[in-house]
Amino acid sequence: MLIYHGSDHIIEKPVYNGSKKTNDYGYGFYTTESIELAKEWACGNNTDGIANIYEFDVTGLKILRLNDPEFNILNWLAVLTRFRSYWQNGSISEEAKNYLQRNFFIDPDPYDVIIGYRADDSYFSFAQDFVAGTISLSKLSDAMKLGKLGEQIVLKSRIAFDHITFIGSEPASAKTYYERKVVRDREARREYRKTKGADDGINGIYMLDIMREEMKNGDPRL
Repeated sequence: MLIYHGSDHIIEKPVYNGSKKTNDYGYGFYTTESIELAKEWACGNNTDGIANIYEFDVTGLKILRLNDPEFNILNWLAVLTRFRSYWQNGSISEEAKNYLQRNFFIDPDPYDVIIGYRADDSYFSFAQDFVAGTISLSKLSDAMKLGKLGEQIVLKSRIAFDHITFIGSEPASAKTYYERKVVRDREARREYRKTKGADDGINGIYMLDIMREEMKNGDPRL
């Protein structure tokens, strides 16, 4: 498969554990199957960037696909709450983070690759709202599809880094791709505000419901 990594420079040889520990899934090399998204991410600071292009041979690799039917969005959120460093302070948010990690956390250590949502700024704020109890589970699920941000592919293990080959790069103009990123984020937030105000009725499941009812992985209500 071809994967792309947005950066401010060419990266011919990605460095194992060279990223921040506080990224979505901890240390790893974060990529996408969309070169257009990679270019947006490369220009995230409104400067010109580079979309690095790689061939990735996944043969024999252990892959955690967090968006597969066997998982639910709470599994993704539990991983996110483990690694992302900033969350609202407050007893409900703290209790929610602890509950998610006790009951829905999937340990990434046995896996070579993780595939799941990318928590860009707006998407991270949607997740924060759910943890704080202000939106329902169904609204969080809907929100993560806004803006068509897609999935990210994260190389986690040394073995995975041995399966990647640099094949080239393409320049990304901030004039074009920073604006696209801003528009994508703005549209996602606008659509989110619309859905956030809609009534869930009596069937909406909130973080407090999940904790009070002691819902766990595999619960049919989720």
